[in-house]
Amino acid sequence: MHRQAHAAKSARRAQRYGERQPAATSAQRATGPERKWVTVMFTDIANSTALAAEVGDRRWRSLLETHNSLIRRNLQLHHGEEVDTAGDGFLARFDGPARAIRCALAIVDSAAQLGLGVRAGIHTGECEVADGKLRGVAVHTAARVMAAARPGEVLVSRTVRDLVAGSRLAFIDRGQHELKGVPGEWQLFTARGAA
Repeated sequence: MHRQAHAAKSARRAQRYGERQPAATSAQRATGPERKWVTVMFTDIANSTALAAEVGDRRWRSLLETHNSLIRRNLQLHHGEEVDTAGDGFLARFDGPARAIRCALAIVDSAAQLGLGVRAGIHTGECEVADGKLRGVAVHTAARVMAAARPGEVLVSRTVRDLVAGSRLAFIDRGQHELKGVPGEWQLFTARGAA
């Protein structure tokens, strides 16, 4: 506490007399949010509003509860962590892209058995981690990758595809895409099971 008071007093004195302040130390600069290399996965049920209207509120609620349970079960099985959920969409994080892909493939297959066309998007990048939440361009990129996916598809960025070389996962090139709000063109791939 004494050190903080002294620093504040020195800063006020420097301002008053035009003295130059010493540069911030690395410890002082590092007080922002923690940044981590994370694999981010978004999922949602494609055409969910039309489906909810078709089946009615009671049946939709039951389908959604079953969907949410199968997502959470697969996250646990593949060592993923639920970060957030809204409506029929999930945001999850993984410590590696191969686990995220395998999880997404299992979710899409399980959801199809319920008659649900779940789509998933996966990207790996550096994120800010604060209060259990993920923030940053990598999160936005994963969301935009998911938005480009078709019902029943697991779509990944080239970054993810390159990182899982040797994993025996197979991919189909979906070409270059512009992702809304994300600079540049992005090569995307449909993930398949083991090659």
